[in-house]
Amino acid sequence: MIARQAQATLQRLAKGFPILVITGPRQSGKTTLARLTFPDHRYVSLEDIDEREFARADPRGFLARFVGQGIILDEVQRVPDLLSYLQTDNDLNPVMGRIVLTASQQFGLLAAVTQSLAGRAGMIQLLPLSLSELNHAQFQPSLDEVLSQGLYPALYQRQPLASDWYSSYVATYVERDVRQLLQIRDLAQFTRFLKLCAARTGQLLNISSLANDAGISQTAAKQWLSVLEASYLIFLLQPYHENFGKRLTKTPKLYFYDTGLAAFLLGIQDSEQMNSHSARPALFETLIVSDLLKKRWNAGQTNNLYFWRDHVGLEVDVVMTCKDGIQPIEIKSGQTIASDWFNALNKWQGLSNSKRQAMLIYGGDESYVRQNTRCQGWYQVNLDQC
Repeated sequence: MIARQAQATLQRLAKGFPILVITGPRQSGKTTLARLTFPDHRYVSLEDIDEREFARADPRGFLARFVGQGIILDEVQRVPDLLSYLQTDNDLNPVMGRIVLTASQQFGLLAAVTQSLAGRAGMIQLLPLSLSELNHAQFQPSLDEVLSQGLYPALYQRQPLASDWYSSYVATYVERDVRQLLQIRDLAQFTRFLKLCAARTGQLLNISSLANDAGISQTAAKQWLSVLEASYLIFLLQPYHENFGKRLTKTPKLYFYDTGLAAFLLGIQDSEQMNSHSARPALFETLIVSDLLKKRWNAGQTNNLYFWRDHVGLEVDVVMTCKDGIQPIEIKSGQTIASDWFNALNKWQGLSNSKRQAMLIYGGDESYVRQNTRCQGWYQVNLDQC
């Protein structure tokens, strides 16, 4: 069992909220985390047809079975109307941490939680393993192995062949869940759209180009992207808004939450193929940006990640809004640091007058300071409580 850093956050939230909500992609470890943290809670999966029909047909009777008990309701997005009844159930028995909900889609769920459970629910978003969780579990894969295999827990606990696992994952969860939400009839077209998104991870999102290449309208492309976001497959990194007298891009960048899924969609089968693939730099950037996000969410903090890019293409890959200033971060996949890697950081520091030391995360192993920039290897990133 790989220890999850979010467990401490979940335990903290359980002291102040009667209802806990754990969201995240399928197979990220939500159920395992909930059952490990609350071993005495009764577990019910709403993927079970009988339980789901009971909850839909008679929600009060469904919940009456658990009076005075702690309960874990798994995949609660399958019966969203149940949230309103949980509000009444909790108000009658407001014990901290008594009700734990998991969900693998946030499509409409967050609005329902806000409306029905406002002030009653503590929320945490659980993504696949972080690099530090993998390190603490004493797994020491190479960079190319991580990029090609990804970080879903099952790949390290059961160690199936990654291509087999992702083939099943896409067929069982992605195509089923997303097609249900979008009511897509042409599976081949949707699969092509997924692959086109994977080819664009780490790049500025061009809706027009994506829609044209997929053979769909821009309206459909926006809708499909929103559902991929809600299903925790992709996320959009927004540009930093301060212009410092410069004209800046207003277009977000598209990222996959997991490099293994993106690599599978790109047809990358193993670490050897990854090592020479043209998408490797973009996948490395995807790995680091998603890992920075995991650190925030595992600690129960909000997303504070942006990127900065001016009108001539000068870009800082990540800028983090910290309490003591802005943290600029450059991400490079190479193992040997080149002097021109510091150009964008130096430009940013001159424009922003940031008091925080710039950071360079690269594909090597050593950590040291160079050109007043903290250089850190990909497997040992330390953000100093930012």
